[in-house]
Amino acid sequence: MKTVEVVAAIIRRDGRIFATQRGYGDWKDYWEFPGGKVEPGETPEEALKREIREELSTEIGVEGFLCTVDYDYPKFHLTMHCYLCSLLTEALHLNEHEAARWLDKDELDGVEWLPADKQLIPTLSCLRR
Repeated sequence: MKTVEVVAAIIRRDGRIFATQRGYGDWKDYWEFPGGKVEPGETPEEALKREIREELSTEIGVEGFLCTVDYDYPKFHLTMHCYLCSLLTEALHLNEHEAARWLDKDELDGVEWLPADKQLIPTLSCLRR
């Protein structure tokens, strides 16, 4: 089975976590943490900053590694490296997603997450503000 390696930004502000809704593909309308594939020669942190610039037209600070999620989708195996992040600029523009929300911890179960991203919810619920 093919393995896809990606990075995900867990962007936090004022005790809330940023989530985006996919606007395309097999998983259209599901929610996810923004990010994307690591390109050859990039560190995960470099890939994350590039992906967020491309997807949201903003800059982030990568505060630290949170965890790695491994998940078997029907067509591939996903390895997703997740990082705690903060916004360095306030402007956000959805270049690839159809919607976005800032979610309080008690709202994390209120959206339909992609299966791999859903694996993070118990960990995020335990984070301090």
